[in-house]
Amino acid sequence: MDIQLKRGLLDVAVLAAIKDGESYGYQIIKDMKPYVEMSESTLYTILKRLEAAEMLTVRTAEHGGRLRKYYCITEAGLSRLDAFKAEWGEVMLIYQFVCKEEKSNA
Repeated sequence: MDIQLKRGLLDVAVLAAIKDGESYGYQIIKDMKPYVEMSESTLYTILKRLEAAEMLTVRTAEHGGRLRKYYCITEAGLSRLDAFKAEWGEVMLIYQFVCKEEKSNA
């Protein structure tokens, strides 16, 4: 898969994982696991990128004697999710066209 396409899809997947409430790294990976395999290093790179883009906020709190970072989606992050949903229809039409061409050549 094209790296830029995959990067964009993973960004949106992380935003979707926290859209219903704040979460932390391990929980995000656990929630995404049935759909997407992601390493911790990949996740934390994405979280930093989304924070820099102001699509999420982060707060630190103590949990079990350790500091844990909690991530929360912002309005900009919610807007990005909405834009993705709107754009996805166009992507699916392109996919259907590509598959149609392969089927007609078979």
